[in-house]
Amino acid sequence: MSQPPSQQPPQGGFGAPQEPPQGTPQPPQPQDQPPAAPAGQPAQPPQTPPPGDPAYGYPQAPPAQPGYGYPQAPGQAPGQAPGQAPGQAPGPYGQAPGPYGQPPSSPYGQQPGPYGQPAPGPYGQPTQPGYGYPQQQYPGAPAPGGSGGSGPFQGKTGILAAAAVAVVLLVGAGAWYVVSDSGDDPKKPVAGPSSDPKAPETPSASPTVDEGDGTGGGRETDDDLNAGRKPGEAKVAWLQKNDVDLPRNGGEIYGPWYVGDTMVTALYRGVSGYSVADGKKKWTIDLPADICATPNTVAPDGKIVIAIENGTTDRSTCSVLQMIDLNTGKAGWKSEVKKAGAFDLISDIGVAISGNTVTAGRTSYSSAYRVSDGKELFGTPSGNCKTFAFAGGPKLIAAANCRTSDTDNPQHELQELDPTSGKPKWTYKPPRGWEIKKVYSVSPLVVSLDNKKKKQWSIAAFTDSGKLRSQMSPAKGDTVVANCGGTFAIFGQKLEGCTGVVADGDTFYMATKAEGSGSARTNKVVAFDLNTGKPKWTAPAPSERAVTPVRMDGGKLVLYMEPRYDKPGAMLTLPPSGGSTSVLLQHPEGTNRIENSLFGGQTVRYEDGRSYLLPRRLSGRDDGEMEQATALVFSK
Repeated sequence: MSQPPSQQPPQGGFGAPQEPPQGTPQPPQPQDQPPAAPAGQPAQPPQTPPPGDPAYGYPQAPPAQPGYGYPQAPGQAPGQAPGQAPGQAPGPYGQAPGPYGQPPSSPYGQQPGPYGQPAPGPYGQPTQPGYGYPQQQYPGAPAPGGSGGSGPFQGKTGILAAAAVAVVLLVGAGAWYVVSDSGDDPKKPVAGPSSDPKAPETPSASPTVDEGDGTGGGRETDDDLNAGRKPGEAKVAWLQKNDVDLPRNGGEIYGPWYVGDTMVTALYRGVSGYSVADGKKKWTIDLPADICATPNTVAPDGKIVIAIENGTTDRSTCSVLQMIDLNTGKAGWKSEVKKAGAFDLISDIGVAISGNTVTAGRTSYSSAYRVSDGKELFGTPSGNCKTFAFAGGPKLIAAANCRTSDTDNPQHELQELDPTSGKPKWTYKPPRGWEIKKVYSVSPLVVSLDNKKKKQWSIAAFTDSGKLRSQMSPAKGDTVVANCGGTFAIFGQKLEGCTGVVADGDTFYMATKAEGSGSARTNKVVAFDLNTGKPKWTAPAPSERAVTPVRMDGGKLVLYMEPRYDKPGAMLTLPPSGGSTSVLLQHPEGTNRIENSLFGGQTVRYEDGRSYLLPRRLSGRDDGEMEQATALVFSK
């Protein structure tokens, strides 16, 4: 991102050490930088990617768009981390789960059992290998004994089978990363015959839902999980195990979303609500096709709109919007996104909700609908610049791509839109070549941008009126990281969904990349001043542990402390002034193996005194499929 004209870019670039490691390609020299921006527009910063793995799902640049009306060339999926198999959601600590049975990349190897236990599982039965689960070697544990598993291209069809593998050299990284744009086949084989003409055309409620009497499909707390709980340790509120017959390639868990006393998740072809107190299933909605996109936020009245495919064949597209009332578990309106051009809907759509508006962004086109009744509010703007991705919440933020004659030097725009009319409240144009990649926070607005051609990246904050506020500038030697994994979209892009980043008032929090190995692995938290971009303070994680920011709660920063193979994780807090961490919720040793089985590919939430750990993806292999944990919840 750019610096105000009166400021000089930080030396060495964003997060880069002043002296790159030996053998590391050098960042561009001053003569390599583009000319200064026009008056009133900040100049382009000479920022380089942090050394080593861009870690925690930092989004890579998608293929340059060759103008409107033409399909994009296959390339790296947006939001995809280096070395990450597409379709996988990178874990909050940089490694991806293995949806095809392969172990994730560093630093964790293979572990037996669906919960990582080499011995009988938490329910007393012998465990089976957790196929497709993140079977990793935890910090401080002995080295893994083998790789195992199948390759990421197994079972690919159609366009994905023809996708090329790109080898990308990341300047400043000092290594080559193999990046594939071939992700999970969104046209996954179904558990039953997918061509059945009697397959339901509309969502239907499950006949076995819990109506409040405890006789539904929920699972009660297993008392054995709390046996031997030590003083000061949290209670296992509930453990949910998979009850969905998944296709061979498994499925991604979307959510969670919270409405009242209900936690909602979506998986494969269903959406389910669970009691936050005991995990009993309250309701389930069965869908006629695969879920392919979901928003991060829910409308104020508890309604949500998700995207599903328009069929169950290899030619199906991610184009159908389905509204669901999360308060009642009832399906509402359903509508297919209208094709706006010859090459519309060649990409998956990204869904975002702000107020009573849901947006559907995709390559070169966009649509917006009223959440309550599905009425279309606005579509792709006229003119040279086309919105293609959105981030929702308290504000509706949009990214637009402007047609240029030089596809290698794109022109993007960042906008805040009126959620009812779609008219821009303000527009910010970054210097040419800088692409808007992710929105870390909507309010205050913090955005990630990168320059594919220069192999540079930046994190910038903006005022409420869309003016450049600051550019994050870590201290020398600090490499800050974010987890921007999540839903894989073919050629498309989703602005929201990053974790490990928290913004509050005039402060932005990130963690540094964990250093060391084994039990010595650790990192620290950096608090940036949003007005200057400079660090206010840094706070180390507890000795030989690593942490990641989760959210603000009661004016304090909540952190998730990673588990180790011999120690459970915990929820910690830091005061807004920094200092030392305090334990908010200590996870028990008795479930350390289960927690470790989720580590490396889980979603972490802290809501109303409870911590929620959910895997991001489940295996579809028959052996052990129903023994995979889908939620592990702790309470005081």
